[in-house]
Amino acid sequence: MKIDEIRQGFGTLWDSVTEGWDRLRHSAAGALTRLRPGEDTALPAREDIDDAFWLPSNGWAMMGGEVFEDENRLVVRLEAPGLEKEAFDVQIQGDVLVVRGEKRFERETSDGRWRVMQCAYGAFQRNVPLPVPVRGEEARASYRNGVLRIELPKLAPGKPRTVSVQVG
Repeated sequence: MKIDEIRQGFGTLWDSVTEGWDRLRHSAAGALTRLRPGEDTALPAREDIDDAFWLPSNGWAMMGGEVFEDENRLVVRLEAPGLEKEAFDVQIQGDVLVVRGEKRFERETSDGRWRVMQCAYGAFQRNVPLPVPVRGEEARASYRNGVLRIELPKLAPGKPRTVSVQVG
C-alpha cells in the first residue's frame, strides 16, 4: 500500500466522521436539554453516590422531538420518559411552543448506595419553534409511554408551504 492511498483513505474517513458529527450536531441541537435540580428534585446526597463523574448541577438529557404538519394542524411530540403528566407546563408564546417540567428522583430504598448515576433530574424548559400560526386556545396535549403529544390546530388551514428561491 502506498502512502498516497493511506492519505486518501484517512481523508475519506475524516470527511465521513466530520459529516456525521455535523449531522448529529444540527439534528440534536434542539433536543439537548439542561435540567437544573431544585428543592423538589429530591436527589440523593453526594455521599450516597460512588459515581465519580456525577455532578448534580450538570444534568443534560436528550429530549428528542418531532413536528408534523398536515393541512389542519401541527403535532409536536417530545420524548420525556420518567415523568408524570402533571409535571408538564405547556404554553404557546408567540410562535414558540414552550414546554416546562421537572423530573424528580425516586428513591428505590433507604439502604444501599448508587454506583452509577447517568439520568438527569431537575427542572427543564424546551422551546419548539412553530412554523405556522396556531389556535392555541384549541390545543390539546396528552402524555403516554414517555411521549408528550401536543396537537395544535392551524390558524389558517392549508397545505405545508413550499417556497421556491431563484438562484441568480
